[in-house]
Amino acid sequence: MLDRIFPFLAWPRPGKSSLRDDLLAGITVALVVIPQSLAYAQLAGVPAYYGLYASLLPSIVGVLFGSSAQLSTGPVAMTSLLTAASIAPLAPLGSDAFIAHAVLLALLSGLFQVGFGLLRMGMAINLLSQPVLMGFINAAAIIIALAQLPPLVGMSSRQTSHFLLDTWHVIVNLDLMHEVSLMFGAGAMALLLAFKRYAAKVPGVLITAVLLTATSYAIGFSDMGGRVVGAIPSGVPSFVVPSVDWETTKELLPAAFVIALISFMEAMSSCKVIAIKTKRPWNENQELIGQGLAKIAAAFNHTMPVSGSFSRSALNLQSNARSGISGIVTAMVVLLTLLFFTPLLYHLPKPVLAAIIMVAVFNLINFQSFRRAWRASRDDGIAAVITFVTTLLFAPNIQDGILSGIIVSLCLHLYRGMRPRIAIASLHEDGTLRDAERFGLPPVHAAIGIVRLDASLNFVTAAALEDAVLKLERDKPRLKFLLLTASGINDLDATGAELLFKLAERLHQNGITLALSAAKKQVQDVIGKTGLDAMIGADNIYATDLLAVQGLLARVDA
Repeated sequence: MLDRIFPFLAWPRPGKSSLRDDLLAGITVALVVIPQSLAYAQLAGVPAYYGLYASLLPSIVGVLFGSSAQLSTGPVAMTSLLTAASIAPLAPLGSDAFIAHAVLLALLSGLFQVGFGLLRMGMAINLLSQPVLMGFINAAAIIIALAQLPPLVGMSSRQTSHFLLDTWHVIVNLDLMHEVSLMFGAGAMALLLAFKRYAAKVPGVLITAVLLTATSYAIGFSDMGGRVVGAIPSGVPSFVVPSVDWETTKELLPAAFVIALISFMEAMSSCKVIAIKTKRPWNENQELIGQGLAKIAAAFNHTMPVSGSFSRSALNLQSNARSGISGIVTAMVVLLTLLFFTPLLYHLPKPVLAAIIMVAVFNLINFQSFRRAWRASRDDGIAAVITFVTTLLFAPNIQDGILSGIIVSLCLHLYRGMRPRIAIASLHEDGTLRDAERFGLPPVHAAIGIVRLDASLNFVTAAALEDAVLKLERDKPRLKFLLLTASGINDLDATGAELLFKLAERLHQNGITLALSAAKKQVQDVIGKTGLDAMIGADNIYATDLLAVQGLLARVDA
């Protein structure tokens, strides 16, 4: 019980070798998280140093109460974008009201996740289909990249209810850009891409930030009109109870739900990779609780929502981290930075932070996923495209895009469910019942009709099966026996059972006997509990399809 409440108690006892590995891994990740967290705070619309706050206590809470020891918790691109997009219609970026809303959003999304975890709803999160998720991620990656265009070129960005129009306004006014800012931004992108291609194991983000911060200081970039991070308060963030306003809470609840959903999907993808490589299990519900508590800790530290980072978790794993101690070491390095090294960040150019974000999200863009979704299922392709388009069109309210995708996906799934595969079957030469039309099979007998349902028989599919049976009855005027082969039925609910009662009674009135064959154990249980076996008759229920055909043929010829 204690291990379930406090997962960190189950960590393996550290040895000298594992402690060394965790220490080195923690420092390595910290060298990446410091410039990244500043960049993602800028993306979220809060002061850059709030990213350092989000990398401190929330990351410790996430690793202590999560189930995946190598998962790195802190600011991430997707959650930061969702934060900015959700609050933008309510308050100006960077204002006190905006920051207060961001803190409240961290609290609400954290409560959602903790609630999901306590209710053991980890598996239910998978209701967000992969095509919808990929449609959203591709659109969000484009939005993230476009949102960094103004700081990349040293321009002010407009904040209206139409993100694409705001971006177009920047493009048509590029003559107003700050040339030196563009040089810093372009130079940062070139360095980051070069490190990624030719020296992937080197902390390219840190080296780029250090080099260009030193250059900024040397040439007086801020005196030229360039925008820098500026003064960062030294010391740890204060512990503050979030201010909860009911009216604002109501407006932020949908966004909090989306952030809870998307951020956990991002964390879950990292946990799955970690579990495969380390061969250690992880628990979806415990991770929901851990990530939720990390967000709540962020709220009480007066900072932005956090999530599990795929890139930093991969780096943690690559650096041979053995336990959650590596995550605590990362947080301690961030703490030392806040206590002693914040003056070194003063001249860090904001175009460099914009370049860090843009390069980071390039990996999120994957248009091949649309093609694969369309080839697998046209409905999935439609859901992916609708999610992608609506997310772009609704920006900055991108949560409306993902909600639209979820609704479309569920509606298409329900529509597919209402049109199950129902085949008129006949006996194949191999002794099995196959689709008569597909295999060109003649009827078993003019007095015998065979129907196969390849789906669960429930409230969604019952009407389709009833229509198929009634059509078969009309098409075969000499029909005496109607066999429902149940080998493809995995589940039978009350609506399905009631339909079978009704069909058995109606067919009996018309001189036709309903027979059933090859029912699975779970279907047999429902048949027995509801009394369907008595209604259909034990003589009309067969263990296999072949026995059913042989038995019915014998009865027709008798």
